[in-house]
Amino acid sequence: MIKLGEYNTLEILRDTEPGLFLGDDQEGEVLLPNRYVPKVFEIGDKIDVFVYLDNEERPVATTDKPYIKKGDFALLRCNQVTDYGAFLDWGLVKELFCPFREQAFKMKAGGWYLVYCYEDEESERLVASSKTNSFLSNKELTVSQFDEVDLIVSHPSDLGMNVIVNKTHLGLVFKDDIYKDLSVGDRLKGIIKKVRPDNKLDISLNQIGYRNIEPNAEHILNELHDNGGFLPLHDKSDPEDIKRILQMSKKSFKKAIGTLYKERQITIEANKGISLV
Repeated sequence: MIKLGEYNTLEILRDTEPGLFLGDDQEGEVLLPNRYVPKVFEIGDKIDVFVYLDNEERPVATTDKPYIKKGDFALLRCNQVTDYGAFLDWGLVKELFCPFREQAFKMKAGGWYLVYCYEDEESERLVASSKTNSFLSNKELTVSQFDEVDLIVSHPSDLGMNVIVNKTHLGLVFKDDIYKDLSVGDRLKGIIKKVRPDNKLDISLNQIGYRNIEPNAEHILNELHDNGGFLPLHDKSDPEDIKRILQMSKKSFKKAIGTLYKERQITIEANKGISLV
C-alpha cells in the first residue's frame, strides 16, 4: 500500500508524457512528474519517493525531501495566511496547510512555528497543527529513569522549558538544569532525571550522578586545551561564571575537577584556577 505523507520505495511501471508511473506490490500507482524523473532509469527499477497530495488533491510522488513527514514534529516557516488558515513551507511545491482550529496561537506570515504533521480523517489531507501537546501522552510511559532520550524543545514555561521526549511524551527541563541557550525546535539528547508519580518527566541535559562525571571531565579537558591549559575557575568560583564558561552546574564542575585532580591530569590553584599537568 502506498503511504501518504511517508517515504515509499516503488517500482517504475511505465514512462508516460506527464512522467513515470510508480507502483507497489499491491497494484497501487502514483505519478512521479517529469521534473523529478531521473536522467537514467529503466522500467522495473526501484526508486525512493515521498508521496503527498498535489493542488488537485491527487496523490503525487516527489524525490524532494520535505522538512517534516506524517507523524513527526518540525519548526516550519509560515509563508502566508488566508481566510482558510495558514500555509507553511515544508520544502515541497505545495505548501502544508494549518487550519485555524489547529493553531495554538494565530499564525502570522514570516513566523516560525513548531508543528506536528498528521493525516486529517475527514479530508484525507496532510495538515499541520501547532497544538503539539495534543499529540503527546504520558499516560503509558515508554521510558524509565536514567534513559537517554531524544528531545525537541517545545515551548517555555514559568518553570523552565517544555520538551518533546522521543516524539511521544512531554517533559520539562527546569531552569536550574539549563546551562545553554535553547530555542523552540532545537533537537538534542537528554536524560530522564526523574519520573514523578503522575508520570510527569523531569529531564536533564547532563547525565545524572556518576554518569555525568566522565563527560563533564572530558569537556573541561577540551576547554583547557582550547584555552592554553588554564581556566580561571575553582571550587569557590561564582556558579554563573561556571555556567557561562562551561555550560554546567557548579556541583557538576566540582565533581569533574575532583576526578581530574585524582587522576593527576590537572592542578588546582586556590582562588586562581585549574591548569593542565
